Amino acid sequence: MTNKLAFGLMRLPQLDENDNTSIDIERVKGMVDIFMDAGFTYFDTAAPYHGKHSEIAFREAVVKRYPRECYTVTDKLSFGMIDKAEDMQPFFEAQLERLGVDYIDIYLLHALGKASYEKAQNFKAFEFAAEKKEEGKVKHVGFSFHDTAEVLEQILTEHPEVEYVQLQLNYMDWDDENVQAHKCYDVAVKHGKKVLVMEPVKGGSLAKVSPEVEKLFKDYNADASPASWAVRYCASLEHVVMVLSGMSDEEQVKDNVGYMKNFEPLNTEEQAIVEKAADMIRNDIAIACTGCAYCVDDCPKNIAIPEYFKIYNHLKQYQGTSEKWDRMKYAKKAEERGKASDCIECGLCEGHCPQHLSIREYLKDVKEALE
Repeated sequence: MTNKLAFGLMRLPQLDENDNTSIDIERVKGMVDIFMDAGFTYFDTAAPYHGKHSEIAFREAVVKRYPRECYTVTDKLSFGMIDKAEDMQPFFEAQLERLGVDYIDIYLLHALGKASYEKAQNFKAFEFAAEKKEEGKVKHVGFSFHDTAEVLEQILTEHPEVEYVQLQLNYMDWDDENVQAHKCYDVAVKHGKKVLVMEPVKGGSLAKVSPEVEKLFKDYNADASPASWAVRYCASLEHVVMVLSGMSDEEQVKDNVGYMKNFEPLNTEEQAIVEKAADMIRNDIAIACTGCAYCVDDCPKNIAIPEYFKIYNHLKQYQGTSEKWDRMKYAKKAEERGKASDCIECGLCEGHCPQHLSIREYLKDVKEALE
């Protein structure tokens, strides 16, 4: 894996914006071709992405159109989709079928944290992954992670056999005490693990920065997109072997392969610019939501939490100048989904949030600002 850019299949283009299973396969094929033609080969998916249709999209766009030796695919054992240890084998077999492959290059236990790690231990999931590796149906094993450095230390101490750790890293989360990106990175490095990066542009929020931050970047390099600064920041870390970018359209793919094909790590001056940008953005972002949507899975009121947080952040970032547009967008979404004021404060959302956000309190802010 000489190239450090990976195609994340979590946010693919859709034929119907209200149906996340309606992936535009023909567009995905075109995006894959741009990616592969530029010499990139690594893809990352999981069953929860697009309601299992991300794996199917990979089969249609990649497996059916390219020789097996031409690509690397990562998939995940998602504990939110299995209820008992006996479910792991049929879950895995169904993944192979949806992907259309005989083996998975890298198999990750999905989104481990304190609670899910306990579930993984009870299910003997690490042993299951090792069995798949021994059978040749998995080439490498690891896990993706959302919790504190202390929990990561425990997992890696108890399971030294894992090869990869997938972490949420970006220049906004590097020193964030909730995400603990820097601390988690250091723990993974201490244990000699290869680091995969997810959320390098923080759910897209670092690709669409304020005019002030964009000017800061453009004054140094007029041709470099805000997203390129974020992805290169992660790829510049010594022990990072792959950076996932969840690409949603052709322009994002072209931009990413353009600056990553002949990747150059950030120099000292660029590093200082990124740190300054982080300080500026920190003052602008009201809610540090990445839009992963894990919070909505069990919401009894079907509240469009990530969408509402995105609208609220836009309202705050532009200091109310977009209020009319933001209110209209909120009202339209609320016609289809629960409103922020419908929240019954059950707290299920917060139990799923990788960012450990106080979602219930933030929904009150959304209600106050947009209803």
